[in-house]
Amino acid sequence: MNFSSDEYLLNAGSHSMNARGVCIKQEKLLKTEFTFKSEAVELLKQLIAIPSFSREEKGTADLLEDYLVNKSIAIHRSGNNVWAFNTFYDANKPTILLNSHHDTVKPNTGYTKDPFGAEVIEGKLYGLGANDAGGALVALMVTFLEFYNEKELPWNLIFAATAEEEISGKEGIEKVLPDLGKIDLAIVGEPTLMELAVAEKGLLVLDCAAKGMSGHAARNEGENAIYKAMKDINWFENYHFPKISETLGPVHMNVTQIQAGTQHNVVPDNCSFVVDIRVTDAYTHEEVLEIIKLYTRCEVRPRSVRLKPSGIDKNHPIVKVAEEMNMRTYGSPTLSDQALIPYPSVKIGPGDSARSHSADEFIYIQEIEEGVELYKRILSKLTL
Repeated sequence: MNFSSDEYLLNAGSHSMNARGVCIKQEKLLKTEFTFKSEAVELLKQLIAIPSFSREEKGTADLLEDYLVNKSIAIHRSGNNVWAFNTFYDANKPTILLNSHHDTVKPNTGYTKDPFGAEVIEGKLYGLGANDAGGALVALMVTFLEFYNEKELPWNLIFAATAEEEISGKEGIEKVLPDLGKIDLAIVGEPTLMELAVAEKGLLVLDCAAKGMSGHAARNEGENAIYKAMKDINWFENYHFPKISETLGPVHMNVTQIQAGTQHNVVPDNCSFVVDIRVTDAYTHEEVLEIIKLYTRCEVRPRSVRLKPSGIDKNHPIVKVAEEMNMRTYGSPTLSDQALIPYPSVKIGPGDSARSHSADEFIYIQEIEEGVELYKRILSKLTL
């Protein structure tokens, strides 16, 4: 299948005309589209009204399950993850995963509106998770529903609403991937202004510790662990990894936390600090660690090496579709469930990443509607 949304409507079934000269089949499909778009907004309002902090997503998982069951969709559920396969799933066809998350961070103290109020003002839907990533979630869901019963799809579709994305938890997408079977392409819904992120930086968090020897400050005794840590911290600040990614740029390192000392007159024997490293596809996590250990003297312990950088070949069909549609492609500095999906993947969705985790988070209703249209156009043109 390789056609536009308009062509799909014009070529779908009989061309019988009603009294106004409108193709009856086309009119029916247009009404269905309108219904799905309005339902997407109403569903997002309901999702916003239910607190769904990471690891506490049962309420929104129940809502999503009920919504799909009421649409006569055969759903699967594990923990707070809900997913479904298209009606005519065929193991011999390639499979596309439509994935987004329904967990949120906790609201910050800057909110002036009820984070669970789902208030609409001048075309903006306000609420925690509206932008990250509720808009993408409901847009992907109704896109899935529009293709759900099609018999002649050239690929399979799986829709998965998953948990714990905000904390990269192990009870989210990582848990359900084995149940989804072989995936040929994942479309991850996140707020990207409906621009196509063809690569995404990975995350490596290091717990570092400089060891010294305690002593009395007045006697200038001991070996000050803070001074030792400062030398390594200076290296983290100034070192530049030589290999630069074509899509993601350089690896970035930032010392984000530090702790040392017990009282003013005791030379500290330990100084611990945390380093946040955004890794590109130019290096593996292991290579980054090897370089760090070569140049620093502190103890270095990675919290995890699970969150890998991701990307897709520039000649992949979905990238070619994006080029055909004059869509901007870019490398994303922010982390998503792409990091845990070991298949070719892209990230795209309505909303703006700059609004994520901000006070009075919102998404434009028009963005959701346009997101549905663009998802449908991409899929309609896509052949794997």
